Amino acid sequence: MALRIARFSAGGDPKFGAVEGEKGAEVVSVLEGDPLYRPVEFTGERFPLSEVRLLAPVIPRSKVIGIGRNYAEHAAELGNEVPANPLVFLKPNTSVIGPGDGIVYPPETSDLHYEGELAVVIGRICRHVPPERVPEVIFGYTCGNDVTARDLQRADGQWARAKGFDTFCPLGPWIETELDVSDLAITTTVRGEVRQSGRTSQMIHDVVSLVTYVSSFMTLLPGDVILTGTPAGVGPMEVGDEVSVTVEGIGTLTNRVIRRG
Repeated sequence: MALRIARFSAGGDPKFGAVEGEKGAEVVSVLEGDPLYRPVEFTGERFPLSEVRLLAPVIPRSKVIGIGRNYAEHAAELGNEVPANPLVFLKPNTSVIGPGDGIVYPPETSDLHYEGELAVVIGRICRHVPPERVPEVIFGYTCGNDVTARDLQRADGQWARAKGFDTFCPLGPWIETELDVSDLAITTTVRGEVRQSGRTSQMIHDVVSLVTYVSSFMTLLPGDVILTGTPAGVGPMEVGDEVSVTVEGIGTLTNRVIRRG
């Protein structure tokens, strides 16, 4: 069953719900518990989408897996070779924030970049997943922003600090459980100006290949997120910038860059 799963707050504890209805008049139908861990069951409670606060649609209990240089033009713009195999790195789950949350500009960097991406949410524990079974382990898809301190990435020679600060992994606005991701448009805007415009068909390693590869050496758990790489056009963000990542068929994830308070 195709659903648009949101995690949200309506003045109390976070809830999960299915976003339904026409654009501009959507409602959120509340679900029993977390749909990652139990069958979908509606409580009968409903809220207008305009009256709730959307949260990160998933908080990975284990890990966020990033894929570097998965678009040839992006690798080239930073002067890098295209890797033969997927280039895998990890982001801590503490880096995850939701729609509307602030991306904190740390004082340790002076070159903070956006990276708009398609994000894959894993739905079941799995290992050594063959290509033909990948659809069985995917819960759905959302938008991601792999925020990166580019100067720290260059200085450290590895990426844990550059990509691991708190707030460096915005996800949202919700999870689409059924979607053909073979050729979707990905767009990133900063202050309304288009900075990235690519398509998932430009990936060097597609979603099926990525899940198969990553699961060949690490166990994937429900709620794990795979960021599938970013198209060309990455660049700096400044305090006060509003950054939006739109993935066709999913929606738009918007965050503002703020100073550390």
